[in-house]
Amino acid sequence: MFFIDQVILLAAVLILLGIISSKLSARLGLPVLVLFLIVGMLAGEDGPGGILFDNAEAAHSLGTLALALILFDGGLQTPIKAIKLVWKPASALATFGVLITGAITGYAAAYILDISLLHGMLLGAIVGSTDAAAVFSLLRNAGIHLTGKLKATLEIESASNDPMAIFLTIGLLEILVNDMTPGTGLLVMFLSQMGLGIAVGLAVGWISVRLINRIQLVAAGLYPVLVAACGLLSFGITANIGGSGFLAVFITGVVIGNSRFVFQRSTFLFHDGLAWLSQITMFVVLGLLITPTSLLDVWLEGLIIAFVLIFIARPLAVMPILALFGFNLREMTLVSWVGLRGSVPIILAIFPLIFGLPGAALIFNVVFFVVLISATLQGSSLAWMARKLKLTLPPPVTPAATLEITALGDVDADIVEYTLGSSSRAVGSRISQLALPESTVMAMISRNNNIITPRGSTLLQAEDQLFIVLKPATRVFVDSVFSGKKAEAENILPAQELRVKGTTQVIDITHSYGIDITEDPQETLEQVIKTKHIGQPTDNTVLELGNVKLYVREMVDQRIITVGILVNEKQVKAGIK
Repeated sequence: MFFIDQVILLAAVLILLGIISSKLSARLGLPVLVLFLIVGMLAGEDGPGGILFDNAEAAHSLGTLALALILFDGGLQTPIKAIKLVWKPASALATFGVLITGAITGYAAAYILDISLLHGMLLGAIVGSTDAAAVFSLLRNAGIHLTGKLKATLEIESASNDPMAIFLTIGLLEILVNDMTPGTGLLVMFLSQMGLGIAVGLAVGWISVRLINRIQLVAAGLYPVLVAACGLLSFGITANIGGSGFLAVFITGVVIGNSRFVFQRSTFLFHDGLAWLSQITMFVVLGLLITPTSLLDVWLEGLIIAFVLIFIARPLAVMPILALFGFNLREMTLVSWVGLRGSVPIILAIFPLIFGLPGAALIFNVVFFVVLISATLQGSSLAWMARKLKLTLPPPVTPAATLEITALGDVDADIVEYTLGSSSRAVGSRISQLALPESTVMAMISRNNNIITPRGSTLLQAEDQLFIVLKPATRVFVDSVFSGKKAEAENILPAQELRVKGTTQVIDITHSYGIDITEDPQETLEQVIKTKHIGQPTDNTVLELGNVKLYVREMVDQRIITVGILVNEKQVKAGIK
């Protein structure tokens, strides 16, 4: 048997154990990263597996690759509107928050471990950042639903604070090992890390989208691979010219993920699976690297440092920053608590080993112990803390699933599957009564495993599965029609024009969207315009009815074919019952 055969078998077994352990996460109330680490430790030299693995450079290399793929997937799933909403508080937390957290923890570590202040600050810098993989996993799989502002702040902070921690760690190592002069040297390093990361990330993302849409590949399966290669290219270019590869790959993911490109849905699914594989591999390997018995030598010191980090440093760093941006006390408390440490601190703790820093083994063991405590305590209690602070939202109705139109390439249309909940606006209505946007077609209905051909007279029922062909720009309106009323009440329709048929009745507009047009409910929009407008309507005729504006968008002879509706946001919200 060749050595590689044994490696493949071992890798398959460890990955399978990691996947199986993820099933236990919800039952045990532990984050999956803790279970992955435990699998690695059990497989290691002190566990039943007995695998001897002490190659820090190999672990660092594999961890870096895995983390790059995880951050890239996080960027792909991050909507640009979320970044616009919270970029100021998130960027402040990712920079000043990490700096303050690291400084307080580092000072405490220097005293507790009886090491120099610079060594203590190095340890503080290593544990200064939250872990993107852990935060993404918990927020998306823990079964809790936070407000968009709060969720976006936590995710974007965790994805963007790694570069700051890496900069501080490398900068302090350069001072300790290579006698770099603090001040100008650190400032230049910071500007190059952040500046190059942002610039390359944006540039590669922009070029990647155009490449993906223009290139004609021989197989559809190559497109997700091409997207992954673009993400890794962004990381590689930035890292090799002295910038932050992690920041670059995240930004590239955001740019690509918020653009339309061919085979988009299959690409997202591919990278979701790749991110999970990266998590399992990374945490299992990091678990293999540690010798569990060595943790017993530092358990008390590690416990005290973890206490300082969780209950003192993180709150003192987070609360003043968030207070400046209008967060209330409950929100600040939750953000303080969601400061999970994970793969990044462990990977950064390998740096002192690679640099040959005296006392590197002590730093690594303490960091690993702190990560275990942080992930176990904070991760397992996140859902309880969110409910205790009354920051959770009711679970949304069954989310709509987008199906790919692969045969037609990059068309301006999606097929979206909706499952009607009992509180959906559409339940109990006939298809002809739904004021669906222009160019929206109901293609199929699945009911009790039977296929029903949609007709205008078809009465929609709860649990119906609908397959709708729509334009992406109109999806928010279609979501309003088929989502639950309770869920819709939490949102406001966008300030964009809704285009419907001129034959649509006023009552159907009110029922479908909560838009209150103060006219005869049985009248059509065409009748309303012709009655209220002085003279013969023409293309682009505008009729104002309170907070509602009606636009004539298409006419054939004297008939009004298409009407545009633009509504004041307050009017929309008031109309939702």
